[in-house]
Amino acid sequence: MKKTLLVVIVGFISGIGGSWFYENKLIDLLKNDQEYTTSILNDGTSHLNPISHNISNTKENSEEINSENVDKNADIIRPANFIQASKMSTKSVVYIKTISQNRYGSTWMDWFFGEGVGQAISSGSGVIYRNDGYIVTNNHVISDANSIVVIIGKKEYEATLIGADPSSDLAVLKVEAEGMSAIKLASSKNVEVGEWVLAVGNPFNLTSTVTAGIVSAKGRELNIMKSIFPIESFIQTDAAINPGNSGGALVNLEGELIGINTAILSKTGSYSGYGFAVPSDIVKKVVDDLIKFGEVQKAFFGAEALDIDATIASKLETDDYSGVVLSYVQEDGAAAKSGMKKGDIILKIDNEPINSRSQFEEILSYHSPGDRITVDYKRNQKTTQNTLTLTNREGTTETLKREIYTSRTLGADLEKVSKVERSLLNIEHGVRVLKVRNGLISQMDLEEGFIITYINKVPITDPETLTDILTKIKGRVYLEGINKRGKVEYYRYYF
Repeated sequence: MKKTLLVVIVGFISGIGGSWFYENKLIDLLKNDQEYTTSILNDGTSHLNPISHNISNTKENSEEINSENVDKNADIIRPANFIQASKMSTKSVVYIKTISQNRYGSTWMDWFFGEGVGQAISSGSGVIYRNDGYIVTNNHVISDANSIVVIIGKKEYEATLIGADPSSDLAVLKVEAEGMSAIKLASSKNVEVGEWVLAVGNPFNLTSTVTAGIVSAKGRELNIMKSIFPIESFIQTDAAINPGNSGGALVNLEGELIGINTAILSKTGSYSGYGFAVPSDIVKKVVDDLIKFGEVQKAFFGAEALDIDATIASKLETDDYSGVVLSYVQEDGAAAKSGMKKGDIILKIDNEPINSRSQFEEILSYHSPGDRITVDYKRNQKTTQNTLTLTNREGTTETLKREIYTSRTLGADLEKVSKVERSLLNIEHGVRVLKVRNGLISQMDLEEGFIITYINKVPITDPETLTDILTKIKGRVYLEGINKRGKVEYYRYYF
C-alpha cells in the first residue's frame, strides 16, 4: 500500500514538473525555432538561390540574413526584388494605339464605286527611353500606321515616328512631353541564363501587366525578321508574353531594361512558354542612331557567316565546332581587304569568342561604319589575327541617310539597292519596291520587297528611271527582277 502511494505521489510531482517545463521552456524553444524557419523561407533572396547561403542553426545567422534582405518595418516578409523592380519599370512602359487606313480594291468594281477604304485599330506597348519624350517600341507595332497615339496613365499624346529599323524590328516615337519616367538601361552582355526577369507590357489592353520568369537562353536566331540583313540574337524567357506585350520591357530585378519584348513561339498565337526580346545593347545602338541620324548606321563585315554543323565540319575536315565559317566574301569588301577568304573560320572578334552566327551578327551590330575591330580566324589549321575596318552599305565609312522615293503615279515607295546587297545578289543595279499602295505597281501584282532590274531590257538604275519608263511606256512590257527569296522572276504586261 505504501509503495503504491509513493508511486502516485512521484507521478503527480513529475506531471506538474513536466507541465511547468512545457509552458515555460519548451514553447520558448519552439518559438525560437519557428522564427528562424520562417525567416529563411520568406527571405527576399533565398528562394532565388536556395543553396547560396551558408546556413547554420544559430539565431544570430538568421538575424543577419533578415537584416540584409527584409524590411524591418514590414508586417509580412516579401520578395522585395520583384516588388521594387515592378514599381520601377511599370511607370516607364506605355500603351500604344495605332490606326491604319486599309485600302482594298483594284478590281473592275473600283471603276464604278471607287476604291474601298477601311479602318484598322491595333495596339501594343512601348518603353520610355528618354525623359524628353522618346519612346522605343517594335517596328511591327507601328508599321502601316496612319496615326499613332501613346497613352500614359490617363493622358493621350499624338506620337511622331522618328525612325524604324525592320532588321531589328525596332522603332522610335516622339511625344511632346517633358519629365517622363525614362527606364534605366542595363547591359544585356551581363545577363545570365537562369536569371530572374520580369516582362512588362499591355496585353489584352490591360495597362502595366507584370509577369515573372527566368532567362531561358541567349543568342536565339529564329529567322522571323522579314528584312534585308536582319539582326537576330534574342534573349529567350519563360516570362509570359502575350499579344499586346510587343514593344514592352524585359527587365532584371533592379528594374533595368535588358530587352524589348518582340516575339513568341506559339501554334495558337498566345503564350506557350517561349518569349523573345531584343537585347538592350542592340536596342541602345539602334535607338541612338535613329534619334541622331533617322537611320541605323549599320556596320558591314563584307562577308556572310554560317554556324558550323556536322555537315560543314565534315567538308572542312575538322572536329572542332567552335567559331563560324565564312560562306561568302564580298569581292572588295572589308573582309577581303583584310585578307580573309571563303571557308575561313572566325574564332574571335576583339578577343571575344564567337560560337554562333547570331553572336557574330550581334557583336557587329554594336559597331558603326569606320570602327576598327580585331579578328582571329583559322585557315588550314593555322590561326591568324588581323584588323578590319567596318564599312557602310555602300562600302565607305561615311554616315549615310536613307533615301526613299515616293511615286504617287506608281503608288509605291521605291529605293535604290545598296552596293553590299547588289554584290550579294550578283546584280549590277536595281530598284526595290518598299511599300505598295493603290496604283500601277499594285495592278502589276508586284510584292513589297521585289527588286526591278530591267524593263524591256533597259537597266533600272534608280527610282526616277523606273517611274519615267512606266509612266510613258505603251504596248508590251517585259519586266525582270529578284523576289524576296533571291530568285529571278519575269513578268509580261500589256499597257
